[in-house]
Amino acid sequence: MKRISLLFTALACLLTAAQAKVVLPSILGSDMVLQRNTEVNLWGEAEPDKKVTITASWTKEKFSAKADKDGKWATKIPTADAGGPYTMTFDDGEKTELTNILLGEVWIAGGQSNMEMPVGGYMYQPINGVEKDIAEAYDYPNIRMFTVPRCISDTPKEDCDTIWRTSNPMTVRTFSAIAYLFAKELNKMLDVPIGIVTSNWGGTIIEAWMSKESITAIEGRNAAYDSRRRGENAFAALYNGMIRPICNFTAKGFIWYQGESNRGNWYDYAKLQKAQVKLWREIWGNDKMPFYITQIAPYCYEGPSKRLNALFIDQQWKAADEIEYCDVATTQDAGDYSHIHPLKKKRVSERLALLALANDYGIEGLPAKAPRFDHFVVKGNKLELYFKNIAPAFTTDPLDYRMSSCFYGREEAKGFEVAGEDGKFYPAKGNHRWYYNTIEVWSDSVPNPVAVRYAYCNYSFDANVRTQLGQALPSFRSDQWDIKDNELK
Repeated sequence: MKRISLLFTALACLLTAAQAKVVLPSILGSDMVLQRNTEVNLWGEAEPDKKVTITASWTKEKFSAKADKDGKWATKIPTADAGGPYTMTFDDGEKTELTNILLGEVWIAGGQSNMEMPVGGYMYQPINGVEKDIAEAYDYPNIRMFTVPRCISDTPKEDCDTIWRTSNPMTVRTFSAIAYLFAKELNKMLDVPIGIVTSNWGGTIIEAWMSKESITAIEGRNAAYDSRRRGENAFAALYNGMIRPICNFTAKGFIWYQGESNRGNWYDYAKLQKAQVKLWREIWGNDKMPFYITQIAPYCYEGPSKRLNALFIDQQWKAADEIEYCDVATTQDAGDYSHIHPLKKKRVSERLALLALANDYGIEGLPAKAPRFDHFVVKGNKLELYFKNIAPAFTTDPLDYRMSSCFYGREEAKGFEVAGEDGKFYPAKGNHRWYYNTIEVWSDSVPNPVAVRYAYCNYSFDANVRTQLGQALPSFRSDQWDIKDNELK
């Protein structure tokens, strides 16, 4: 009997010890990167009403938090300048220790399959030029990666079952290409550790990444598609399962590559994007977090000459124009006629990185912004096009931000259409006016042009305009005429 009593006592002690040990969410783990020079969120579970003592090796100061009656606790602690590796301990009677922690820059990457696509590519769809990136992965030990597992949920989840991974050929091969290559560019330019967190699911709509409340609050939204949203595309399904588990993790900003699955309700996308950004900033607790959108790439879809893709891209740029601390990385020259997952992921990630480096890290002289159509002036049978984000007229520096074409020599600017009052568009010729930094367009079939379009279709074989420093001109139209149904499908 005495031996049984001793056994029960021992089991009780073990149970007490197990309850006493602090439990942390997966995203607070060894090998992680914490955002430098700020206060970061820490949270977890412990025995109810117990005090949790926190130590971090980058400071001599100790911190504490008290678990509530349900055993949940949360606090903030200051971080230092970039560096590491560091350790952290969480103690409420028994220590939980994290090791190999770095302080640096943390970014959240989200979207559907073009963001999810790994460095190693998909079947029959490789990514151009990544062999070296995989081979030299060991040379970037300060890049740390965290992939949120796929999870559909009707209610907000508090955790996800995964770990932080360090950079090596195997972990890089299976990680998001856009996210890793973006992190690599930041790491090279800033020389600080980079933590990159990805939450992606191919073929998903933006509404799955938002709360139901944020969607239904949008005024004027067309609800025609609502009944079709199921599984991973149910409203809030991925927001609950794949965003809520990480939203307490302090980060610098977001990169986003999604939209192909929302082309059917393109007319609502700017509203949806604005609501999503507002929601994510709210749950991360920072209304100034930069949010960089990736323009969906040109692709054949319903046919190259159809215009649905261009209409959707208009919405992406419209959203970015109306959101503070937001911009778009153009993919106008990075699409693929036969692959919805274009091979030029490095070009896309580099453009996202340029936006962050210029806007958020103050690096001057970078060709970060894409040129944008601004207005035109009618000159006889020609339209002279003016653009934003380029050098002013008569700039003589050949390396300044000047409109050019994609090939050597003085090749004609292609991809333009012009129309008269009848609304019929004809292919147009284009001429770069170098010193004015404008482009003239005209068609012999349109003696009195009133409207212009550029690459305004699913996939343009001709569009070749970019800046001399390599930023492609996104598709645009000057008119607001109705697009006929037969131009869409």
